[in-house]
Amino acid sequence: MAFKGKVAVVTGGSRGIGREVCFNLAREGASVAVGYQGNAEAANEVVSQIAATQGCGRAIAVRVDVVSAADVKEFFSKANEEFGRIDFAINMAGTLLSNYPKIEDTTEEEWDRVFAINTKGTFLVCKEAQKWLGPGGRIVTCSSNSVGALLPKYGSYIASKAAVEAFSRVLAKEMAGKGITVNCIAPGPTATDMFYAGKSQEWIDSFIRSCPMGRLGEVQDIAPLVRFLVSPEAEWVNGQVIRANGGTG
Repeated sequence: MAFKGKVAVVTGGSRGIGREVCFNLAREGASVAVGYQGNAEAANEVVSQIAATQGCGRAIAVRVDVVSAADVKEFFSKANEEFGRIDFAINMAGTLLSNYPKIEDTTEEEWDRVFAINTKGTFLVCKEAQKWLGPGGRIVTCSSNSVGALLPKYGSYIASKAAVEAFSRVLAKEMAGKGITVNCIAPGPTATDMFYAGKSQEWIDSFIRSCPMGRLGEVQDIAPLVRFLVSPEAEWVNGQVIRANGGTG
């Protein structure tokens, strides 16, 4: 029960890695605000599973459009109203273009949508978090191993996540003296709905072959890294981009 009495807000908490992060933290006693954009059923299922598991912290589901500053503010306000404090702000909301266009084929609307959710959304959550977190607080952002791999057809996604890596490291320095750490995780190919969307089996197999571990990552591989980064033991880890990719280049 390492996080008993602690409170986390998690965007993208109804699916993929974010969902597993919510379970990981709740099992350690944290109360969790499960942020979701559209799938209330999935978010409420996370809350129900946490409630049904003995020893877990409490959980609520909160609809939040991370592109809206007002929504993000309300997300934090509801978490604070329900739990009385906020200790961890974890950014797991994200998107990519499942038609995988080359840069020359990417429309302005597609580019803007990816940056709005991945980059602006993370910026708004980090900005709001500073109003609520105190000493011992933790901010975790999410990039992607693809930033280092520079995969073709991922142009908008890679650019949006590279920006997240950069401003996360800047924010860590700007938080000097507050006792709050900021770190960014960069998962490799991970078996989630977002990863599978629009990919052929041949393409998926190519990702598996590129990994020395011979498989895709699982959400259970990534969530414990987030759990560590918000723990007291991770206080000396700050301003870092941590790639969890099974050795994938």
